Amino acid sequence: MPSSPTAVRTSAVDRFLRYVTYDTQSAEGSKTYPSTAKQLVLLDRLAAELKALGLADAMRDANGYVTATIPATTKKTGVPVIGFVAHVDTSPEASGAGVKPIVHADWKGGDITLPDDPTAVLRVRDIPELAEQVGHDIITASGTTLLGADNKAGVAAIVAAVEHFMAHPEIAHGAIRIAFTPDEEVGRGTERFDVPAFGAACAYTMDGAGRGTLEIETFSADAITFTFHGFNTHPGFAKDRMVNSIKVAADFIARLPKDMSPETAAGREGFVHPYVLQGSVEKTSVRFLIRDFVTAELARKEAKLEALARAATAAWPGASVTVEVEESYRNMKEVLDRHPQVVDHAREAIRRAGLEVRETPVRGGTDGSRLCFMGLPTPNIFAGENNFHSRLEWVSVQDMEKAVETIVHLARIWEERA
Repeated sequence: MPSSPTAVRTSAVDRFLRYVTYDTQSAEGSKTYPSTAKQLVLLDRLAAELKALGLADAMRDANGYVTATIPATTKKTGVPVIGFVAHVDTSPEASGAGVKPIVHADWKGGDITLPDDPTAVLRVRDIPELAEQVGHDIITASGTTLLGADNKAGVAAIVAAVEHFMAHPEIAHGAIRIAFTPDEEVGRGTERFDVPAFGAACAYTMDGAGRGTLEIETFSADAITFTFHGFNTHPGFAKDRMVNSIKVAADFIARLPKDMSPETAAGREGFVHPYVLQGSVEKTSVRFLIRDFVTAELARKEAKLEALARAATAAWPGASVTVEVEESYRNMKEVLDRHPQVVDHAREAIRRAGLEVRETPVRGGTDGSRLCFMGLPTPNIFAGENNFHSRLEWVSVQDMEKAVETIVHLARIWEERA
């Protein structure tokens, strides 16, 4: 595939424009798996498309996972099986229903006002990533919904790459496994993923931002919940008897160090973030996200919070507190450092696509974070998506095509270097 920025034209864009019209929003707190049945509509469509492209084993299982295999074309033996993974669900933070994608062809620069809400404006001064997109075709939604580029841009790039491989059997590559997953946006995307059955030596999520991005380091993450217990009685007779757990929790929150909050953190700095509070006089719980690039720092942050919680509780006689810590995910770099060729091959594929490799730590997590610790080394490669979870979400057509090109180069590199 050529490396000029405009020469590659695959089915990625046409597929993407179709996929975003499917409402695949996942749901926090759902007791089902996937969390919403509507995700299965697109997943079933994808399984059918892969089968129509010639992947005979394409299927969707009972948990919603779509898997398939591109057969090897190489004459070599011992070429590792690699995988490509993307998620179909969109964020619960903004509506994904009735998405109307708009292609702003040959964008000349300047702000982009979305037609269904004049207050929804992509302002160049606020989005430095747009500066390198002049002359590209920019896709947005219409202003009232998110676009769904996170992660349907990755889904479209993978299916377009499948089509390219199947149309060009002269490209030498090993077996390639494909997976489309639900529920990434609610942190459950790999909950039932069967790594041994997937059968790949490594994989790549196609879920990164701007062109050339390669993500090999994420936060390590825990959640911690403090539950404050008080004593309730009739407020008319509460003197020296009532212990209001809401006030204990408020005292605790007031003690939080400002320099540990996400509002003051950037780069490689971690944070503690209270994001759910449920309260009554008798019992009030405060749930925190704990994030740091150094896993050992999670315990230090948690110990600091617990000390503050117990100090606040001691200031209210009769109150008590219980603490529950839950592991969320860990920094994928801890695993990927033990598999350097997985990352090195991705760097080379991006370079062969004519792009500069851009490596930055992810101030969040990916499905790859969990897959790495499940035994499947999985860095994250760009799909071109920007302004995640927002009505101002956008993607570049040319960046999506570069993602397809990167997938093809990556499969070639694994075969060449086997």
